[in-house]
Amino acid sequence: MSSLSLTMGQTGVTSEVDIPATHEAGQSLWKDAWLRLRKNRMAVISLAVLAAEALICALTPLIAPYGFETQTLENTLAAPSFAHWFGTDALGRDLFTRVLYGGRISLAVGILASLVSVVVGVVYGATAGFMGRRMDSIMMRVVDVLYAVPFIFLVIILMVFFGRNIFLLFVALGFTQWLTMARIVRGQVITLKQKEFVEAARSMGVRTSTIIMRHLVPNSLGPVIVYLTLTIPTVILEEAFLSFLGLGVQAPMASWGTLIKDGVDVMEISPYQLVFPAIMLATTLFCLNFLGDGLRDALDPKGAKD
Repeated sequence: MSSLSLTMGQTGVTSEVDIPATHEAGQSLWKDAWLRLRKNRMAVISLAVLAAEALICALTPLIAPYGFETQTLENTLAAPSFAHWFGTDALGRDLFTRVLYGGRISLAVGILASLVSVVVGVVYGATAGFMGRRMDSIMMRVVDVLYAVPFIFLVIILMVFFGRNIFLLFVALGFTQWLTMARIVRGQVITLKQKEFVEAARSMGVRTSTIIMRHLVPNSLGPVIVYLTLTIPTVILEEAFLSFLGLGVQAPMASWGTLIKDGVDVMEISPYQLVFPAIMLATTLFCLNFLGDGLRDALDPKGAKD
């Protein structure tokens, strides 16, 4: 409690009024968003499942009971057993091992290709939004033109001209997903560039590139993070589609997409060849979408505090 002395007129009467001293600690946007996210049960469960998947896939060489190329031709299309938890494929390879290694490829493609799209989209969109006028108009017309081209057409052209390489697949998928990211960041930057802190930086002579990268981009990270979590499942599905067509990951490596393709070929006699990789892919996609929805609600600046 704190006291405040008040003198009343010329009588010299002094009165002490007790005023409660209240101090409310401030809370950052990110901490507030984390507290909101924790209240979303499905988002937290999804985050835990994805973290467990990522850890298991990272430790696959230590966990997998067999090599992903190890064949036992006398034991082809075996049913699930204690020796082979998910059974074996048409070449006698352990399906559990290949599902784990396939998860490494699918998650790596999804994460790395999404990061490529984020880097390209953020830089392009922030530049267009900050420069404005004629430059903005030209840059966004380029985006509109690229939107009209089917993504699968661009990926196939890149794969045909530069060869089927896993690293090229990361880049190709990333370069087909940056368009929406550029539009999102552009809209954020157009709003932010009128703020006082940007005007202060301009008046101090700060370079344009520094204003964009140190002031505008960090303040646009909320929508970027949300869109990133929603881009990863899209890229994983695109990789699975390309692998299903034979344009993705090449043998002897495997992704969930190639395993699903192999499972479709023998689903009538060995349905588990399709079921296990499909369950892993579906679970991952559901978790990423639930997490993305949770992050969108948690990072929404207009959301009411609970």
